[in-house]
Amino acid sequence: YGVVGVHHVGILCQNLERSLHFYQNILEGLCINEARPHHKLPYRGAWLWVGSEMIHLMELPNPDPLLGRPEHGGRDRHACIAIRDVDVLKQILDEAGICYTMSRSGRPAIFTRDPDANALEFTQI
Repeated sequence: YGVVGVHHVGILCQNLERSLHFYQNILEGLCINEARPHHKLPYRGAWLWVGSEMIHLMELPNPDPLLGRPEHGGRDRHACIAIRDVDVLKQILDEAGICYTMSRSGRPAIFTRDPDANALEFTQI
């Protein structure tokens, strides 16, 4: 026994293709882990590499309300992804028309939501 890190974060989605477009094309650089085939599970999904960890997209009904979530993702459940340059991500999100908020602590971090209203933080390291 001994905690050694985070292996993956599970994220629910309504439409796998729409989510894959967001995570692979808008965010760029997240590729499918072909070593984790999904055909053995009773629902559609995909494993995406984020550095040495993964996001597990699962096409399942979401038990959480999509409306009424806090505008600022830092006040909601969220996963945080380390990035090199917050300003580059701001430009990508602006060009894609995706809303975001900056960290309220003043540190270089952006909060946004994926197409299914899952909150994501991107912090510059």
